[in-house]
Amino acid sequence: MKKLIIANWKMNPQTSAEAEELASDIQQGIRGVKGVEVIICPPFSHLAIVGSISKGGQDCHFEQKGAYTGAVSPAMLKDMGCEYVIVGHSERKQYFGETDEVINRKVKAALKAGLKVVLCIGEDTRDSFDSKGHWTHELDPKLKEQIIRALEGVKKSSIQNIVVAYEPVWAIGTGNPATPDDVLSAKIFIRKILSNLYDRKEADKVRVLYGGSTNKKNAAQFIKDGQADGLLVGGASLDADEFVEMVKSIHENS
Repeated sequence: MKKLIIANWKMNPQTSAEAEELASDIQQGIRGVKGVEVIICPPFSHLAIVGSISKGGQDCHFEQKGAYTGAVSPAMLKDMGCEYVIVGHSERKQYFGETDEVINRKVKAALKAGLKVVLCIGEDTRDSFDSKGHWTHELDPKLKEQIIRALEGVKKSSIQNIVVAYEPVWAIGTGNPATPDDVLSAKIFIRKILSNLYDRKEADKVRVLYGGSTNKKNAAQFIKDGQADGLLVGGASLDADEFVEMVKSIHENS
């Protein structure tokens, strides 16, 4: 299974020329790098200009068409050449009020349109760790609830098209990432929940990524020591040199 690294540009860069240059620099930088799947998720307005590099959407609506001003459907993303779509990012929850029900509808709509879903989950605070820094999510149902509600009604045959991105809210954009041990514990926990929902064989097909203050200095640690199946990268993906170094470090440690 290839490692997966996804660049989430969020609401950046500001011009199409900048987006085209950034995508081109990344594409040239990773040329010849094998064993790592790289996906760029630019703003919707830049999807058509990021070149031939694999791409995904940052969000989608739960309907394929209709009177939903300002929305973009999974079918539209598919038509634009997207392979993936990010669903349930914490910023969508925080700023747009997305609920578990809405996320579930988006997951199913994206799968129906033939997209692979990057399902984001994560807790708000580090309360899930005890005084010694040990994982205590068995006592905290938040991640479990997020996974169960997001995948409600999703058939076993579709689970291979799901990627789970563990993005603790307390680590996103703070400069304080989780530790590799945190990531490993999260991956084990997530696979356990998926095994209970489906079965172990299907759960093992789901790649579990980490996201939250990742950079070229710590990327390899999350792969090697945290055993993450890849990374969901925010701010660092806006610097082509930084992002390319991350991809190369993952390739070397895969």
